[in-house]
Amino acid sequence: MADSVEGEEVEYQKHAKYFKRFLNILPERLASHDSTRVTIAFFAVSGLDVLNSLDLLPDSFQQDIINWIYKLQVVPRPGEPSAGGFQGSSTFNVTGTPPHCGLKQYRWGHLAITYTGIAVLVALGDDLSRLNRQAIIDGVAAVQRDDGSFSATIEGSEHDMRFVYCAAAICSMLDDWGRVDRQRMADYILKSIRYDYGISQHFEMESHGGTTFCAIAALELSGQLHLLTPDMRERIIRWLVFRQQDGFQGRPNKPTDTCYAFWIGAALKILGAFELTSFKDNRDYVLSTQDTTVGGFSKWPQAYTDPFHTYFGLCGLSFLNEPGLQEVVPSLNISKRAYRRLQDLHRQWRLERDGHACTNGEVALHIE
Repeated sequence: MADSVEGEEVEYQKHAKYFKRFLNILPERLASHDSTRVTIAFFAVSGLDVLNSLDLLPDSFQQDIINWIYKLQVVPRPGEPSAGGFQGSSTFNVTGTPPHCGLKQYRWGHLAITYTGIAVLVALGDDLSRLNRQAIIDGVAAVQRDDGSFSATIEGSEHDMRFVYCAAAICSMLDDWGRVDRQRMADYILKSIRYDYGISQHFEMESHGGTTFCAIAALELSGQLHLLTPDMRERIIRWLVFRQQDGFQGRPNKPTDTCYAFWIGAALKILGAFELTSFKDNRDYVLSTQDTTVGGFSKWPQAYTDPFHTYFGLCGLSFLNEPGLQEVVPSLNISKRAYRRLQDLHRQWRLERDGHACTNGEVALHIE
């Protein structure tokens, strides 16, 4: 591993307090994000995790967050569409509304919210025992399109590379791909590689750093990264490395932006080429967007901070081996500590599955 980079100090305590505030109240300028509060909780909780500061949240408050996430779980009843997953907010208390109001017909899981919701539960040490894993995996399969892409929800939604990634992350975290067609998903990704070897949000669109990460990570999570030929890998790496100016930009001829320290950095990490970048220039840019008064990072220097850029800025610094930060697993975008916890759950689930299969086999043998 490379040594950490010297320079301006990271304001660890101020960033931790910044995230903690977002778990209590949203500022007015983020009111429009009220319906996606689970995602904001993901940035705050995972940010505290990366900062090694989850102990700032009392155990009772952490349990309140876990219980709140579970209240947003959608488990279809027999005969209802496969819409399992999580909703983004309790803004509409659909579980307590009269049947005639019609809100319940819009109660379905959202892939991005489901991914971030599960990640929050894992970061907080939940054992996921209250997840209806089958309903969630069925919900993921239900939103896969014929072209291999995924919609965010079962009805009325965009379908593109963002949700391909969310689908792959959910299946990987639950260690179950169910009826998801991984080969079709990979075909969709390969068809989205553009002439310059960046990867677009959808067919025939512009190469983009965020969706290049989504595609590369989805291939790795689904065990299909080998489908990239050596020549394709080299050209994709070249496109990614060329996104560094001082910090990273998301597309050619666009300004640098703090969040691409993660999107570009993580894609290069997965492809084993992060060492080709300038660590010092990367770090200097990210820290130029740090608010040293109240904490947080912004996308550009002197701009408003927000939990999105604060979290991804810290992840980018973690890739640079910044002292005091947890290691981040690039493909799943969670801390190494949370990832190990997830691996323990996977081992437990596999033992339960194997034990169940063994028991069934023994019963069958006894009957014969």
